[in-house]
Amino acid sequence: MGRTSRLQIARVDILKAFEASPRRVFWGDDIGEVLEQNRAFWRLSSRTGLRQFIEFLIEKGDLHIKEIIPVNHDIPTIYRYVWKEASLFEVALSLKRQAYLCHGTAVAIHGLNDQIPQRLYLNKEQSPKGSPGGLTQTGIDRAFANKQRETRLIYRFDETEVAVVWGKSTGNLEVIEMNYEEANLRVTSIERTLIDIAVRPAYAGGPLQVLAAYRGAMEKASVGVLVATLRKLEYVYPFHQAIGFYMERAGYPESKYKRLKELGIEFDFYLSYGVKDPEYVPNWRIYIPRGLQ
Repeated sequence: MGRTSRLQIARVDILKAFEASPRRVFWGDDIGEVLEQNRAFWRLSSRTGLRQFIEFLIEKGDLHIKEIIPVNHDIPTIYRYVWKEASLFEVALSLKRQAYLCHGTAVAIHGLNDQIPQRLYLNKEQSPKGSPGGLTQTGIDRAFANKQRETRLIYRFDETEVAVVWGKSTGNLEVIEMNYEEANLRVTSIERTLIDIAVRPAYAGGPLQVLAAYRGAMEKASVGVLVATLRKLEYVYPFHQAIGFYMERAGYPESKYKRLKELGIEFDFYLSYGVKDPEYVPNWRIYIPRGLQ
């Protein structure tokens, strides 16, 4: 009989460690950290390398490889390691370190409308940048005349698409840990989500779906937190006019949406990009898609 390998001797303890882990999706480096942290306890020799350890977990445990394929970029396929089963959201979050679920995906997780997301959205914040210049009506009109430029970095795994949004640097402002479908997910809070979808409505299905989300959030969102968060985000464009309009149209009490009006209304603005034949709402000085109810 051949010698029993140290991995096989430690098999029960190794599998228990992965069973007990709160995470179900791993980068290769993550598994390497588990190996190094437990090498002495499991009495594994220095010759037991990461590749051998992963092969052991696949053969003797419940680890399997998930391929995440770039749809529209000539970059390598990404490989992640899944222990047993993981939700679509967990796999999506594994794409980028320190990323979080956002926009329409956050709307769905918080249960703000009944839309079934066709694509998951993941925010990976950019590094800090300098402050942009001043605001003019001509500049606003030019910026919002055409359709919104959407992210071009799309991945696919199984039947799911994930769009990576390179958001502005916020220091993960109002990003929370939320337990959803037995998984801990990094996702924007309800208040941050309402701001994000007003800023980029295309990432939530368009203004009609954004309005539905505002209705769904009426009893859940804190306007105080929303306004404070909006101030900290320091947007140049007056997105508070869009947010206030959504609140009023969704049926919020005047005492809530007037806090957005108190931020000042100095320019005509737009509810979304590239609106054709818009309707003008004078009290918010905003152009909206005609017939939005």
